[in-house]
Amino acid sequence: MLRAEQVTDAVAYHGEGPCWSPTWGGLRFVDLLAGDLLTLRDDGTVDRLHVGEIAAFVRPRTRGGYVVGLARGIGLADAPDALPTPLPELWSDPGVRMNEGGCDAAGVLYAGSMPYDAAPGGATLYRIAPDGDVEVVLDDVTISNGVDVSPDGTLAYYDDTPTGRTDVFDVVDGRLTRRRTFVDHGDASPDGLTVDAAGNVWVALNGDGLVRCFSPRGDVLAEVEVPVRLTTACTLGGPDLRDLYVTTSRENLDDPEPAAGALFRVRVDVPGRPVLPYAG
Repeated sequence: MLRAEQVTDAVAYHGEGPCWSPTWGGLRFVDLLAGDLLTLRDDGTVDRLHVGEIAAFVRPRTRGGYVVGLARGIGLADAPDALPTPLPELWSDPGVRMNEGGCDAAGVLYAGSMPYDAAPGGATLYRIAPDGDVEVVLDDVTISNGVDVSPDGTLAYYDDTPTGRTDVFDVVDGRLTRRRTFVDHGDASPDGLTVDAAGNVWVALNGDGLVRCFSPRGDVLAEVEVPVRLTTACTLGGPDLRDLYVTTSRENLDDPEPAAGALFRVRVDVPGRPVLPYAG
């Protein structure tokens, strides 16, 4: 059992979506319901950029700047600290918000939503091509989470949190096919995930204060204990990509923990990979 150390104060109400990129100086994550991008600086301070009603996820763009998940769609910025320009909304229902996103090796963005009331089947996973073309990948989702791909780009991992599973797809001709169970977490709630350079899958288990690492075959390789219950997402970063960063939340906690909403970190043996940017 590894134990994560606290890196920041409890800076987020609902921290999510950590992403390491040299383009913005290192580690960036979101305070989702506040609509803010948070950037960790070398001295341990956190800069905050307000981008809208919701800031669901952030990824760099191949041309510079970033893509961000907004309330009902995405926005594009041309520089790391610029405000994003919203693109046309993907849906109109105010009871559904964007939740999580990630890219494949071709620069395609997969972005998924969730209903505020977590109504079963009320969300969607979208495929957003570099040219802006949008397709529906899944239309019977509840809480769309954790999109990342294997090092060779042939597999994509995905969590619809209430199912209690991490699923895997084949990536064929730029499309996700043959969805199947990768790991059944039982009563746990799989949230964000990341894939390391060896193809191992790190999954944040929301409510359990854990991040669990699985081999490509689904065997448990390691566990990271986090001293707050609501572990929301994880990524690998740092100069050698061996720092596992974990975001946390204090959303709807009846007995808030002092460190809930802080960012945590632990050193691991296998490095991550450079983040896959959006080519749009």
